[in-house]
Amino acid sequence: MKATARSAACRLLEEAAIAGHPQARYNLAGYEWRNERFDRAVKHWIIAANLGYDDSIQRLKESYKDGLVSKEDFAGALRAHQAAIDATKSPQREAAEKYLAKNAHRIIYN
Repeated sequence: MKATARSAACRLLEEAAIAGHPQARYNLAGYEWRNERFDRAVKHWIIAANLGYDDSIQRLKESYKDGLVSKEDFAGALRAHQAAIDATKSPQREAAEKYLAKNAHRIIYN
């Protein structure tokens, strides 16, 4: 990818991350990681974890094992991640998940 296309993609990711999109935040972390800006990558993963993005927890765990994340930051991210997950639970969502599990074979995606 050319530098101009990369910077344009990065700008779009930043806009989405600022708007609260957790996967964009996670992807920004990957961009920062590849550019060896590990502190920035970890911050993005923490924010994505706080938004309930599961993959960021795995990256934070790996970074914690490598000594790049403090025990306190990792524990805080875990608590915030769990709180975000709990906030999305509802009887309607659970009923929908149960329905989809039972009827997934009937759903046709276009």
